[in-house]
Amino acid sequence: MKAARLIATVGGVGNLRPAPGTWGSLAALPLGWLVMQGGPILFTLATLAVLPLGLWATKGVTAGSGDHDPSEVVIDEVLGQWIALLPLAWGAANAGVPVERLWPGWIAAFVLFRLFDIWKPGPVGWMDRRSDALGVMLDDAVAGVLAAIGVVVLAALAHL
Repeated sequence: MKAARLIATVGGVGNLRPAPGTWGSLAALPLGWLVMQGGPILFTLATLAVLPLGLWATKGVTAGSGDHDPSEVVIDEVLGQWIALLPLAWGAANAGVPVERLWPGWIAAFVLFRLFDIWKPGPVGWMDRRSDALGVMLDDAVAGVLAAIGVVVLAALAHL
């Protein structure tokens, strides 16, 4: 498997059916947990690195194809899911607890990200309509930001 395809499909996870985007988001959770073991700074840097890496891989996989966003490309789901998890990485570090102790936040991050990624409200849809590799990555990034905001709001409400 070429490197671009390996990255774009997150090691082949994007080939799972049905709902490869959901499989990609699910795969992002244990991968994210693993990277979070290095602390929130490492997780933030890794999250930032997924954008250019995913852009390169998506361009490589879609070059010469009429489909700018094939369903097997799920590196964008990893980016969005990891953005949604950023408040957990930092929250756990600030509280001095293992990140898995914030398990309700993991569920919220997953559900909210999938909701925004599928529904594509406002800016998520605007990015999706770009019809290029950058749009593939950015619609999930924006969905991840919206999900992260939702995670923070839900955590605040839970701690009133």
